[in-house]
Amino acid sequence: MDKDEFLKIFSGGLRGILKKIPVDFETIQEIRLRAGKPMLLVCDGREFFVTDEGKLTKEEQDGHCIRKEELLETMEYIGNYSLYAYEEELKQGFLTVKGGHRVGVAGKIVMDGNRIQSMKYISFLNVRLAHQKMGCADPVMPYLFRDGRVCDTLIISPPRCGKTTLLRDLIRQISNGSPYSQGQTVGVVDERSEIGGAYQGIPQNDLGIRTDVLDCCPKAAGMLMLLRSMSPSVIAVDELGDYNDIHAIESVMNCGCRLLATVHGSSIEDIKRKPLLQKLVNERFFERYILLWNREKIGQVRGIFDERGTALLQNGGMPC
Repeated sequence: MDKDEFLKIFSGGLRGILKKIPVDFETIQEIRLRAGKPMLLVCDGREFFVTDEGKLTKEEQDGHCIRKEELLETMEYIGNYSLYAYEEELKQGFLTVKGGHRVGVAGKIVMDGNRIQSMKYISFLNVRLAHQKMGCADPVMPYLFRDGRVCDTLIISPPRCGKTTLLRDLIRQISNGSPYSQGQTVGVVDERSEIGGAYQGIPQNDLGIRTDVLDCCPKAAGMLMLLRSMSPSVIAVDELGDYNDIHAIESVMNCGCRLLATVHGSSIEDIKRKPLLQKLVNERFFERYILLWNREKIGQVRGIFDERGTALLQNGGMPC
């Protein structure tokens, strides 16, 4: 990550504070700015307040209190002084900046009937730093292939356990080719610009040489668009969310295309209890389940299981 380039999106005062913080920016996951509240930083899964001197503290009263003017200046830098050009992204509640970092925004929503028209009085920002970890998928790659083809795979993970980072590296390795398979065409539906981190249409993260990306596109519509237009061998999506996604998954699998997907959860049994996914699990749509946790570190693989729930790899002695 280019730290100096990244810090340019912040106001001058906040930039000066963040330059002083005594941590590697590669370990920072989020920087939260709320008007009238102390600046909050999430690092290696732990929360800290940031003082005026750039020190990290657990004491709320010592944190730098974010002024409205600092938020406005930051938004001007984020939007390159042309926020109107990002109006469509703002309607979705986030902006993607150079480097693939995503800035979540909240404030007053302006409605046009039942549709979101715009957002104003932005008072809350959540800067989520994009991290690429080349090779983080190496430990799971041997388990994801049958006779040279990718297995339909669901990554199950609680929040902040590295599921998107793992998915990103799986996409890259499958696209480029690996010892387990030649390179394959991968279609990515990146609804929230978190996988590829596209900036002005170009992914800032390395997703491989045979990967096509639909950025800011709803997952269900995007999966069907890719099937019709790009002839992918594999489709990848992050965070399955509603029944439209499930119907699109059925179409993908019925067309012989392989699927990589993620979902929030803590176990296969947890997923079975969700009406949305129960059918897919019970009917064995997925051939592989990868469970993540952060017991010792972010992105730790808790277990890999086949469609029957048989453990292929298991750490920590915990049930699936």
